[in-house]
Amino acid sequence: MKTLIKNVKIVNEGQIVESDILLENDLISKISQNILEESADKIIDGEGKYLLPGVIDDQVHFREPGLTHKGDIESESRAAIAGGTTSFIEQPNTVPNAVTQELLEAKYVIASEKAYANYGFMMGGTNDNLEEVLKTNPRNVPGIKLFLGSSTGNMLVDNPQTLEKIFSDTKMLVAVHCEDEATIRANTEKYLVEYGEDIPVKFHHLIRSEEACYISSSKAIELAEKTGARLHVFHLSTAKETALFRNDIPLKDKKITAEVCVHHLTFTNEDYDKKGVYIKWNPAVKTQADKDGLWEALLDDRIDVIATDHAPHTYEEKQNSYTKCPSGAPLVQHSLNVMLENYKNGKITLEKIVQKMAHNPAILFRIEKRGFIKEGYKADLVLVDMNEKWTVAKENILSKCGWSPLEGTEFSTKIDKTFVNGNLVYDNGKISEQKFAERMLFEI
Repeated sequence: MKTLIKNVKIVNEGQIVESDILLENDLISKISQNILEESADKIIDGEGKYLLPGVIDDQVHFREPGLTHKGDIESESRAAIAGGTTSFIEQPNTVPNAVTQELLEAKYVIASEKAYANYGFMMGGTNDNLEEVLKTNPRNVPGIKLFLGSSTGNMLVDNPQTLEKIFSDTKMLVAVHCEDEATIRANTEKYLVEYGEDIPVKFHHLIRSEEACYISSSKAIELAEKTGARLHVFHLSTAKETALFRNDIPLKDKKITAEVCVHHLTFTNEDYDKKGVYIKWNPAVKTQADKDGLWEALLDDRIDVIATDHAPHTYEEKQNSYTKCPSGAPLVQHSLNVMLENYKNGKITLEKIVQKMAHNPAILFRIEKRGFIKEGYKADLVLVDMNEKWTVAKENILSKCGWSPLEGTEFSTKIDKTFVNGNLVYDNGKISEQKFAERMLFEI
């Protein structure tokens, strides 16, 4: 199958170039002006539209196995391709937790049958599974995930000796959720005394505080520097933490890297009054000063990647009292639109969006032949209409949970088409009945 996209503005590696592009089977075979139409089976006119590398979301929770009432690999990857995300890295806190090679591989088997987007699954570390962690194959698994905060119950890794062994002994990238458990527990007790179980959600950012985040992330970085580990800190939420990261060396040479999530670039604690528990995340969205600091670090390259931490819960689960209300929300369908609105508002360039959402995840995780628009690379692409308005509403939300913290938001950009491995899988609201996703491979 040969698909020719004509007259499109290609955004790639810091440039925007108007060109044609020919996809042959699963690869980009030619990028050039005036490619002959007779060389293609299918022709798409991209006049006035932008072609971006498909988004690589390095942190999602698609809930399968064990929590499929909230979402599953099929439903959430459908939402992903509708939002221009062509590859995802999923986290191990499913049920059962992916903390043995057998349990990890079982998720890959499910994805091979159900995923609409390319997939990778993190191996989970615990206080007592070092032997299993060290069996992980770096060629086909993106990294090791450690939870250094209480977000995920029994996956909390809080044994200093275990942590040092994992950091020292694995050569794979170690990705961490950083919040200090003792600080969170002490803060929670203080508010429980005053309010009981029904703590107002507006205090969430004071319970899961700046101090809790900074203590944990600074300790993780100190350990990485001591052991030489490759460390990636997920979902920074404070301005203070950004000072821990460097921007004076190229990403390929960095051993300590950082991610920010769309919600921490969008919401602040002032939004709790209106959005309530629907913007309850761990780590919490914090102050305007924190949001400003995260933007500054993103633009000056101390923060390397933009992701979602997509984490659906049912509407009913979100109705529980503060202490029982789960943290997290679905975002994978709308993350690129959110960032494109920031581009239109003058906050960030298109080139920088592509760098942080496609190029950098590919470089950081050493993903083979994805994340760039280059001849010989996998044809994971998203065609964007920059001048079409639409509004997020329940009827167009594809996540299984059926709600979004962005409901009512009007976007002025729309995902027109998404290609996965050269195949048109999303076309102006229509999703392909066939799946063309592949297991991602990683250079070692």
